[in-house]
Amino acid sequence: MMKGANVAVPASAVRVEVGWQSGPGVPDADASALLLAGTKVRSDADFVFYNQGAHPSGTVRYEGKQQGPTVVDALSVQLDRVESEIEKIVLAASADGGTFGQFHGLYIRIVDAATGAELARFDSTGATTETAFVLGELYRRQGAWKFRAVGQGYDTGLAGLATDFGISVDDAPTPPAPPFTPPPPTQPYAPPHAPANQPPQFAPPPPAQPYAPPPPAQPYAPPPAQPYAPPPAGQPYAPPPQGRPQFAPPPPPSVPQPSGAPVNLAKISLTKDSPSVSLTKHGATGGAMRVNLNWTSMASSGGLFGKLRGKNIDLDLCCFYELSTGEIGSVRALDRRFGALYEPPFIHLDQDDRTGASASGENLSINLDYTQSFRRILVFASIYEGASDFRGVHATVTLYPVNSAPIEMTLDGCTDNSRDAVLAVLDNVNGELVVRREGAFVRPPAGQPGGGIIEIARLYNWNFGFQAGRGK
Repeated sequence: MMKGANVAVPASAVRVEVGWQSGPGVPDADASALLLAGTKVRSDADFVFYNQGAHPSGTVRYEGKQQGPTVVDALSVQLDRVESEIEKIVLAASADGGTFGQFHGLYIRIVDAATGAELARFDSTGATTETAFVLGELYRRQGAWKFRAVGQGYDTGLAGLATDFGISVDDAPTPPAPPFTPPPPTQPYAPPHAPANQPPQFAPPPPAQPYAPPPPAQPYAPPPAQPYAPPPAGQPYAPPPQGRPQFAPPPPPSVPQPSGAPVNLAKISLTKDSPSVSLTKHGATGGAMRVNLNWTSMASSGGLFGKLRGKNIDLDLCCFYELSTGEIGSVRALDRRFGALYEPPFIHLDQDDRTGASASGENLSINLDYTQSFRRILVFASIYEGASDFRGVHATVTLYPVNSAPIEMTLDGCTDNSRDAVLAVLDNVNGELVVRREGAFVRPPAGQPGGGIIEIARLYNWNFGFQAGRGK
């Protein structure tokens, strides 16, 4: 399409894709949408972007980023459900850490969500110092929806663009995350001896079982009212005793308000130099926090996105958890354990993405309404198939807390045969939930090529017994 051209959009739901070519020196960019009644938004809730991922009506959602040779940031729009007061949906992009003059192949396209057919595409060219762009707009015309290619640039970034459409922006800079000193390391845990013919895949123990009473020197002794005899050495855990621990109902969940405080455009990046942040101090005190994993890879022959050594990579997002009662377990697709959000463990895995090609990747949801029920959570990733190790794989982990800035961390640079990687640890420190970036690749023990899960448990003091996994 040419700038200024328009085309009919004969679909009830569409996917909006903003894309560009990745490469050295190319900044990141973020897609966003503004729902207009006339020429302005009705309130700050009519702005959908990385910090405010869904419109209150549910009709427009920020879907997240898909990395690769072509990076795609996506939105979804349910056109047939958009409120009648909304006349236009402005579709924008903002540069993060540079200008659009540094981008190559910037485009926006509209795709039929039901069929995948491309309905419209506009390639934006000629950018120089712009830091934000209105690339296009969906608008009503005689009861039907149309798309117009716009291509209007802003030198004032996302804040300037949003302000022009009536958004109240909090332009105060976000202070850097204060350094967090983790508690002293726990007493090392000696794992059970693994037989020489141990199978290559391992799974955590039967779900949700309390600790056996530890020796006096071991931390986290369970409450005296709930003792039980430990299982015999080398045997799987016995089923948990009757009567599951009771959890008090949470306070009402946090819901983004349609008006009030200005919109916060900040992001938080966890790095080796600044690896920790307090969710509590950043206002993330309730609601379901989404932990998103997306990944890309390149074969040595220069293969396409999502391919390594000619196969699709199946990378699994998993976690170990320990509750305040001493109950431990895992949420892991390999074990068919997808968890639960409103009952223990208050963590849920929403899908098993076999290729990394899904724009939404894999997601763990953690219910922060039950923060006091968590003692610690360890989030990790495992290669199930499609690659022999993490070499050549680039992963991005993003935490999306309610009412707080997204927290990003990256994982790459593997140089050995690791098939497992610890992404982050969440610790409850005196009632404050702290996220610590790990970014650690974990090699399997010698002679146990699939034993990385056992090694993670050993390194992070998770007192598990292991059984052979069943596969997916």
